[in-house]
Amino acid sequence: MSTSMPSLTRRRMLTIIAATGATSLLPWTGRAATAYEATEWRGYALGADARLLLHGRSKAEAERAIAVSMAEIERLENEFSLYRANSSLCRLNRDGMLPRPSADMTALLRLACRFGDLSHGAFDISVQPLWQLYAAHFALSNANPAGPSEDKIKEALSRVDYRRIRVDDNAIRLAPGMALTLNGIAQGYITDRVADILRDQGWSHILVDLGETRALDSHPSGRPWRIGLKGGASTAAAPTLDIADRAVATSARRSFVFDAAGHHCHLLDPASGHTAQGFASVTVVARRAADADALSTALSIMPRAHAASLAQRLQDSEIWVGADDGGIAQL
Repeated sequence: MSTSMPSLTRRRMLTIIAATGATSLLPWTGRAATAYEATEWRGYALGADARLLLHGRSKAEAERAIAVSMAEIERLENEFSLYRANSSLCRLNRDGMLPRPSADMTALLRLACRFGDLSHGAFDISVQPLWQLYAAHFALSNANPAGPSEDKIKEALSRVDYRRIRVDDNAIRLAPGMALTLNGIAQGYITDRVADILRDQGWSHILVDLGETRALDSHPSGRPWRIGLKGGASTAAAPTLDIADRAVATSARRSFVFDAAGHHCHLLDPASGHTAQGFASVTVVARRAADADALSTALSIMPRAHAASLAQRLQDSEIWVGADDGGIAQL
């Protein structure tokens, strides 16, 4: 994303498309099987609404845990944000080099590159020049509705290739003209960090919802957590995902579009330079939120046959795809 554009996080994307293809938490009834009532926190994090559900300990302990979680989110936003001028990511994009990167930055970039390899390049955190091109093009009052010219797309693509990112513990280096976006994986990573911290503090039976959803253990009633997939006008027949110790993430074409007609979305194909035209939405259930986040992005961009092939290899994940007519099916 361009740093001059309004912030749009994955959490907000899920909120925007809640009626047409994303995930939503289904209500639950009954008391938690613990000595304390549940503590629910709702607030603003990572650019949009966020939610934590904590069970089994006192309200004072829950409030301390929430404060620790918010501090971790703030710390990692200062690493990964495209909208904070002094974030580590903005400094890397500006200078082409980030000396003495944090352990979180090196870990996330290495993870992103691994998903680049797994998806045969469909997941590519270096597509930022393409994003900037589309954003600048459609900011013009007389923008061609067909999108940027092929010459301009070709020039932007010359600066896109995650394999040219050099990551080591002493410095991260980009090839000239490159810029990164972590919007397809950072929120999952941050969700995992918060969940892991709470686990280390002894919490169980909790839900972390920061745009990607991560459940620690089952619901306190003993049943799984239930995530409802919404598809089209009717949600009665939409699938319900039962999860425990799992994470869920959704990517959808209509969650952000550059043009009023909605033909050019945020999911940019690093092979062609054009916006993805495949599934309307992709929801992934995986063990960790960063994995679900990256995979939902990659599968949204890949050709359908390639996406189906990758899905068959992901035996530890569950994948649901949405169609333009609102239908949802398992891939």
